[in-house]
Amino acid sequence: MGILLTEIEKHYFRINLYENIVNQLKELNVDLSNIHRKDIASVDEFHVRGAQVSKELADCLALNGAKVLDVGCGIGGPCRMLADEYNCEVTGIDLSHEFIDTAQKLSSLTGLSEATNFVQGDALSLPFKDQTFDVVWSQHVQMNIFNKAQFYAEIHRVLKPNGSFIYYDILKKNNEPIEYPMPWANNSDISFLAKPEEIESLLWELKFEKVRFTDQTKPGIEFFENHLQNITQNGPPKLGLNVLMGVSTMTKIGNLLTGLKEKKIMLQSGIYKKGFSRLN
Repeated sequence: MGILLTEIEKHYFRINLYENIVNQLKELNVDLSNIHRKDIASVDEFHVRGAQVSKELADCLALNGAKVLDVGCGIGGPCRMLADEYNCEVTGIDLSHEFIDTAQKLSSLTGLSEATNFVQGDALSLPFKDQTFDVVWSQHVQMNIFNKAQFYAEIHRVLKPNGSFIYYDILKKNNEPIEYPMPWANNSDISFLAKPEEIESLLWELKFEKVRFTDQTKPGIEFFENHLQNITQNGPPKLGLNVLMGVSTMTKIGNLLTGLKEKKIMLQSGIYKKGFSRLN
């Protein structure tokens, strides 16, 4: 593994992550013999607005029975949601060994092992055959990807003809510097934010056909403002994103919120259909 990948994996590493989640569930008096997805919802999806936005994106497509790949799956929350609510056959891939181990154990804990599969690997070299998936799904991943052309080319490769690519990402609006740490990087060494037009150009080169763009910035700001107000009034949650981001959670959230408000960065989702590559 190259130095960059090592540094990215190190950034997301949290020792005994699964055990910490289970211990917090015990403190919340949750019956570990009868765990449901809702019991881990507050930590299950490592992106702005969590399960709410994942459900909104899923509702944009006819997903029933689809074979789905989640690139950068984290601890597997969206995979479990797609399997449980949309009858999808879902595979998640992530660079982090700790995330994949935790994802597998949480699927077992929630009774979704048979419907979900998790693989540790590199998004720039997906270990799957050409034209394997009906849908490829990616949330808050490309910020850590330097070689974005390869990233999207791999997604194109593993999609079936007319398959759908869905993304939900943090993008930069201009060249103004942002404050670190951020949830995806403690400094600029592993942060590679792109502008929306750069992503659109890369996807156009692969002949992805644009279905829709949605600016998700406003609901993202509202989410964080409500979240911070709740913490001020009630204190930090026992089981929340602090389990994934560590002691600097509040600083990271504050910097992300500031960047969104100052219009240095934005949240955007997009849906594309696979056409025939212009690179062939």
